[in-house]
Amino acid sequence: MDARRLKEILSHFKDKKIAVVGDFFLDKYLFFDKKWEEISIETGLVANQVTLIKHSPGAAGNIVKNIVSLGAGEVIPIGFTGDDGEGYDLRSDLEEMGCTTKYLVKSKKRYTPTYMKPQNIDIVGLSGENERYDIKNHDTLLAEIEDEIIQNIKGVIPIVDGVVIADQVELRKPDCGTVTKRVRECLVECAKVYPNIIFWVDSRMRMMHFTNMVLKPNNEEAVRCIFGSKAPINDDNIIKAGEKLLEASKRGVFLTCGSKGVLVFDKEGVNRAKAVKIEGEVDTTGAGDSFTSGAILSLTSGATYHEAAQIGNFTSGVTVQMLGTTGQATQEDLIKINNQC
Repeated sequence: MDARRLKEILSHFKDKKIAVVGDFFLDKYLFFDKKWEEISIETGLVANQVTLIKHSPGAAGNIVKNIVSLGAGEVIPIGFTGDDGEGYDLRSDLEEMGCTTKYLVKSKKRYTPTYMKPQNIDIVGLSGENERYDIKNHDTLLAEIEDEIIQNIKGVIPIVDGVVIADQVELRKPDCGTVTKRVRECLVECAKVYPNIIFWVDSRMRMMHFTNMVLKPNNEEAVRCIFGSKAPINDDNIIKAGEKLLEASKRGVFLTCGSKGVLVFDKEGVNRAKAVKIEGEVDTTGAGDSFTSGAILSLTSGATYHEAAQIGNFTSGVTVQMLGTTGQATQEDLIKINNQC
């Protein structure tokens, strides 16, 4: 990408206000040291000894973290947390980044969604991770929480440049996360009322329910959405799925394909933005979130769809090299990785 054009787009990030609506998780890392390992007297099982705890915002929170790191003017989280220790940590982490948490509904009737990640302190990266423990809410979101989230959305959207919808929760029972049917309908209506605002959707299971918005599925999500879970993930199905999603979205589709880059579907047709070539080990955890962060800021800063895809690729190209964590990129990182391409 032309270096001057990249810097021109990046220069507008500081003026942008982005709302992030969705499922806010706490990523909680429990680092255990095997040399302190004990055997439980009561059960005879191994009792791993945690010697270090780290935490950071995950899922929708990871998108917030990346947008902040890229130098946005303001990022506004909208969703819910529990009134618990994990919720306290999540809110504190967001506030330390300079984000308001006034639009995160706090409820004693919900758990704060949490990814508990035990990690061997002596082994860096994914190979040191043990089985993860997830804390999620497996019952339908209460109407009183839903009402407050909808009220917050309606209050915030008129004052922002872009909206990211992070529909993360996929459970057997519907409407357990933030983006319930009613919340989704509210967002769809807002996208109609405010056509000049960029609405960007990352939804694992319900992509076809969002209209007048830019969609960002990966290749598996796109094919599954259009053809079902048993359809093969091949080039033909990926292209057809992208075209179908474009018909539904009416705004555009960024279909991510891992190391093969991103297929961009818009009114001009389809084109590919190449992925950044990475040498050595990578950790793709949160790569979609970092792509979203770079792309939404670019679109709100006047970038074309192809330019936004390139900058999204630069952003994820930086973060996948950060092993064992959901990392984030800076503008300086994007300039550097562009110079290397």
